[in-house]
Amino acid sequence: MPPGAPFDLVLPGGMRVPLAEVVTLGRDPASTVVLVDPAVSRRHARIRVGEGLTVEDEGSSNGTFLDGSRVNGPVALRDGARLRIGDSELAVERRNGAAEAGRTILVPVGAPPGGEAGPRVRPGYALKRLEAAEGSRRWILKDLEEGGYMRLSDDDAQLFQLLDGTRSTTQLVAEAERLGSGGSAQLAQLLAGLGEHGFLDGVERSRPETASQPWYRRALEPHEKLFPGAGAAFDAAYREGGRLLFTPSALGALAVVAATGLAAFIYLVAGRYGTPFVVASKLGVGGLVFLIGRFAVVAVHELAHGLAMAHAGRRVDRAGVKLVLVFPYAFVDTSAAWFEPRRRRIAISAAGPVSDAVLGGLFSLACLVLGPGAIRDVCFQVAFGAYLGACFNLNPFLDRDGYHILVDVLREPNLRRRARARGPRTAALRRYSRLGVAWSCLAVVFVVAMTLRVRPTLETIAPEWLVWVAIVPVWLVALVPVAIAVRRR
Repeated sequence: MPPGAPFDLVLPGGMRVPLAEVVTLGRDPASTVVLVDPAVSRRHARIRVGEGLTVEDEGSSNGTFLDGSRVNGPVALRDGARLRIGDSELAVERRNGAAEAGRTILVPVGAPPGGEAGPRVRPGYALKRLEAAEGSRRWILKDLEEGGYMRLSDDDAQLFQLLDGTRSTTQLVAEAERLGSGGSAQLAQLLAGLGEHGFLDGVERSRPETASQPWYRRALEPHEKLFPGAGAAFDAAYREGGRLLFTPSALGALAVVAATGLAAFIYLVAGRYGTPFVVASKLGVGGLVFLIGRFAVVAVHELAHGLAMAHAGRRVDRAGVKLVLVFPYAFVDTSAAWFEPRRRRIAISAAGPVSDAVLGGLFSLACLVLGPGAIRDVCFQVAFGAYLGACFNLNPFLDRDGYHILVDVLREPNLRRRARARGPRTAALRRYSRLGVAWSCLAVVFVVAMTLRVRPTLETIAPEWLVWVAIVPVWLVALVPVAIAVRRR
């Protein structure tokens, strides 16, 4: 423990007591920390500050426990140490510097709401300060009930922590004005945002009115089936062997498979060694195999996200299956990654596309090894589905992995919403628009090249007019979004 480093003793209610020189704990009113607990002795324990921190029991009746072990004589304390004195549990925490990430402030659902003199935050939230490299809006606020998130600046976070209901609106405005001439406007904007996201007590969350939407929009709304205990299952899978995938040797091997497999897939397509949606010269069977293989690839994709979350020390809150129209696909909610540093968020977002590339490469290499036949056709469908999924997930115009990676790389949150809004374009928005259009154009080239390449093979098992009926809608699906995006930008 570094000499002179500032440390706090965190009491059960969250109050922090600075540890300086000697801190005494007990029921005695003369104690530095008075614990009103029948199981606590009048003079129970003592914490000394010198070259390091030490705790010592003062001859109490029930003893002092450090991280579950009884204290016998002076024992050194560390950052994160847990002390049990009577029925009270206390923690020792180092005070982080202004540029460092802070500890998560957690107010559980059902906690006392506070005063009633003015606006107050609804219990059931977590607030964490990220490191200074995250930019000006480095505070993450999470709704523990609904799972929503907001990003706050340092000033916003300072004002947020005043919203406990003990201050009137006039007092809050006076506090806000200390931040500068625009403090009252910043307070109003903060309150509006908190109310919209459901963080203010007594203000209903804004929800989309689905009943008034057209039937086709309601039909496109996904229906979820959650898997209870999914977070614990991911943690167990990580402990039982998933952690080995994150070792340098394993990551290197996966990179080799992805790179060589992509080259093999290009060779297969160029040499017409496989045809999308065709297995054993049957289009229907091939389509069914493609759908099953695609669902399996998605399941592995989401498993990769879950294992990456476990590797970062975060638990997955929600996971399950979504049904859009009649198409099911697995999903894992990785929103808790917002509490992690930027590099870890990028790694968690990239885990899914990396798994797509590895699976695509693995099955492409299998196609090269296998001779002609149905098994090689099946492997080609899975590889094709994996690469198609990678293109979809890396599209920066969609709320998928590629978008989240780009947001973190550019350090620009809410890119999609800001890109749609009217007004002057920043350099980041211009880069986002160009990258998005470029990626979409590459995807169109890939789709058109693939369809034209396999068209002669498809015409050997189906009438020419039917082949074109299948190809033209595929082209439209790929081209129309790009045309819209180019027109908007």
